[in-house]
Amino acid sequence: MKVLVTGGLGYIGSHTCVQLINAGHQPIALDNLTNSKLEVLNRIEALTGTKPEFYQGDVRDEAFLDQVFSEQANSNQPIDAVIHFAGLKAVGESVAKPLEYYDNNVNGSLVLARSMRTAGVKNIVFSSSATVYGDPAQVPITESSPTGATTNPYGRSKYIIEECFSDLFDAEKDWSITLLRYFNPVGAHPSGTMGEDPQGMPNNLMPFIAQVAVGRRDKLAVFGDDYATPDGTGVRDYIHVMDLADGHLAAINALTNKAGLHIYNLGTGQGSSVLDMVNAFSSACGHQVAYEIKPRRAGDIAECWASTEKAEQDLGWKATRDVAEMSADTWRWQSNNPNGYDS
Repeated sequence: MKVLVTGGLGYIGSHTCVQLINAGHQPIALDNLTNSKLEVLNRIEALTGTKPEFYQGDVRDEAFLDQVFSEQANSNQPIDAVIHFAGLKAVGESVAKPLEYYDNNVNGSLVLARSMRTAGVKNIVFSSSATVYGDPAQVPITESSPTGATTNPYGRSKYIIEECFSDLFDAEKDWSITLLRYFNPVGAHPSGTMGEDPQGMPNNLMPFIAQVAVGRRDKLAVFGDDYATPDGTGVRDYIHVMDLADGHLAAINALTNKAGLHIYNLGTGQGSSVLDMVNAFSSACGHQVAYEIKPRRAGDIAECWASTEKAEQDLGWKATRDVAEMSADTWRWQSNNPNGYDS
């Protein structure tokens, strides 16, 4: 199967490309390189023996997308499906830059859907987020939990895209639209050659911990220790990026050409606090990761973790890697690549 992977050189997209190749599929990577590096193509090739075909461009450029679909259709095989990762993803940044988030995430998704329809490609797996649930009334969160009461523009952008895709399916029932609501991706490829390489200041917990551990930053800021959680710090469902990549592979295998609006959580079903993650990483790297407590951050919630039964039942997928493995793989990546892909 030929799969267009938007944001294909990003953190989750690149690991998904590896797993697609390993499963015998042909990913076509598309990326504007805003938050990624061309070096990722070489790392994918080193791991799989195959360098994916690559297009540099933006999903908001409809003429560019039309050209990609047309070129692939005129090759030996047209594109069968799209996995859509491209977009901005930092909660804190979205509060400061809401218009940029709505433009990149919502507008980009609409342009992509139009171009897909023009090309007759009606299979899409969308990279959604647990943030669509907002501040949940109870955990674990199921796919039927209320959505829409999101606490930040990033989450609202994902919710709006979900609503747009839902409306599209209501109007055109021949689409297969899969919304994967995943929780907190962490970890790295076990080889230590691919991982998360944020540009500038990390916006997510694990890469910040890793940069403190490797000496790039002095200490981690822990935003809030007065939540109603066991140690007062925020609790999240952290999922290994390799498990997440396998979840996308399972969705492509099971749902391509299966018309419907398909919604799944991708998580572990377990919650871990910020300090749990600090302690796990300290064990992995062999020394204490320095941190300090800061005031709560705008847009954050106390706790969330997933109910994962639906994905296990329908897709035959279940996360298998624990926090210790997530930390060990992240440390292997960061210590082997102290400056990320520029090392």
